[in-house]
Amino acid sequence: MDVLEALLDGPRARGAFLLRAVLDPPWSLRIEDDAPLTLIAPLHSSLWVRPDDAEPVAVPEGGVVVVRGPEHYTVTDTPGILPDVVVYPGGRCTSVADGRGLWDERSLGVRTWGVPGGAAQILVGSYEGHGEASRPLLSALPRVAVHDPGDAGNPLLDVLVAELAVESPGQRALLDRLLDVLLISTLRSWFTAQADQAPGWFRAQQDPAVGAALTLLHRDVAHPWTVEELAERVGVSRASLGRRFTGTVGEPPMSYLASWRLALAADRLTSSDATVAAIARQVGYGTPFSLSTAFKRAYGMSPQQYRQAPPPSVVSGA
Repeated sequence: MDVLEALLDGPRARGAFLLRAVLDPPWSLRIEDDAPLTLIAPLHSSLWVRPDDAEPVAVPEGGVVVVRGPEHYTVTDTPGILPDVVVYPGGRCTSVADGRGLWDERSLGVRTWGVPGGAAQILVGSYEGHGEASRPLLSALPRVAVHDPGDAGNPLLDVLVAELAVESPGQRALLDRLLDVLLISTLRSWFTAQADQAPGWFRAQQDPAVGAALTLLHRDVAHPWTVEELAERVGVSRASLGRRFTGTVGEPPMSYLASWRLALAADRLTSSDATVAAIARQVGYGTPFSLSTAFKRAYGMSPQQYRQAPPPSVVSGA
């Protein structure tokens, strides 16, 4: 498992909100759904995404834009148009003019909403929650990240749109997996295009020793790693690995491992019923006491307190 795989294991769709919107220009939607991560793909026209505190960002037809929340934003076919619809969590939407509900009024069938015969079609997929382990991934993204495949197109969009209209056993799980594939493909292409501006953990893959060390850490997080063993396994000296790892990733190997172990523990506390002792073993702590001590130092609360009431900013990925 490389580092991108490990980070993408956090943002995994589970009953994600998926919709094909059919609209007629001019149109403008105010998005207040508080989703930590949303993918939007204009299928038959371009669009603009305008965060409340930033300039509008253009998204070409056939492109995919990843919008990092939970802050609100506007999606429109033309900058400057005032929204006439507000979208809330769970897909609930209302008219700006009179506040009436619009979901039933504009429903066009299975996972389709909008105006009959509208010239613009948009695919929307929203993740409702992420864990602490995906924080390095989310924090490396701008508020709005656009991937334009150009003439190559994106066949994943065609598959996902076709499956949106299907109602069959297991369809929701299938759509979740397709959305995950689209997210992984989009983020991998976007990070690759950033070159030197990509985060350290992504650029580390270009250094054979550091990339291999990261892969080992993520592949077996519970192993009692030392810098000496890591260096031996990747074929460089201890000093060389420490210097190259810190220079690329931004922190020493053992510090990175400690943070990653605690992030995984935080996610497992809220996504499973495993005991603290079991989670401690899974992430490389010898005893639940040692995990609790490190966890409280990092998060300001015990694992049990975190399980009962995780901080909202961690759940949302903000």
